[in-house]
Amino acid sequence: MSKVTPATRALTAARVAFTVHAYDYDPDAESIGIQAAAALGEDPARVLKTLMALVDGKPVCVIVPSDQEVSMKKLAASVSGKSAQMMKPTEAERVTGYKVGGISPFGQRKPVRTVIEQSALAHALVYLNGGQRGLQVRMKPTDVRDVVKAVVADVLA
Repeated sequence: MSKVTPATRALTAARVAFTVHAYDYDPDAESIGIQAAAALGEDPARVLKTLMALVDGKPVCVIVPSDQEVSMKKLAASVSGKSAQMMKPTEAERVTGYKVGGISPFGQRKPVRTVIEQSALAHALVYLNGGQRGLQVRMKPTDVRDVVKAVVADVLA
C-alpha cells in the first residue's frame, strides 16, 4: 500500500501537519468508518467519514463522524440549497477520482463545496480517509476545515 496519494500530496502542499495510519480494510464491513475506527482503536466520533452528495444537482462533499448520519434537509440548507440526496457510488468515484471506501476530501479531481459537521471541531485531532482504502490521515479538524474551505454546520440527522 502506498502512503502517497493525491490526498496526502494535497495536505503536504497545504503545509498542514498530519500523520498517516494504515489499517486492515474490510470490504464487507457494514460501515467503513466504524470498521476503520475499530481497527485504529479510536472513538468513532473522531473518525470522520467523507460522503458525496448532490445539492440541487451539484456535487457537495460532506464530512461527518463515522457513527452519525447526515440530514439531507440540513445539508441542503447549509449551502443555501433546496434539496439534497446522496450521490450514486459510481458518480462519486467519477467526480472525486477515488474509489468508494477510499474517498478523501483532499486532492479530489475538482474542488467541490464541502461541509464539515460542527461537532467534529470539538476534537483536538480527527481521522479522515487518506485517499485509499485502508489509509487514514490524522490531523486537527480546524486544518481540515481550512484546507478544503469547508462550511461548518450542524448536518446531523
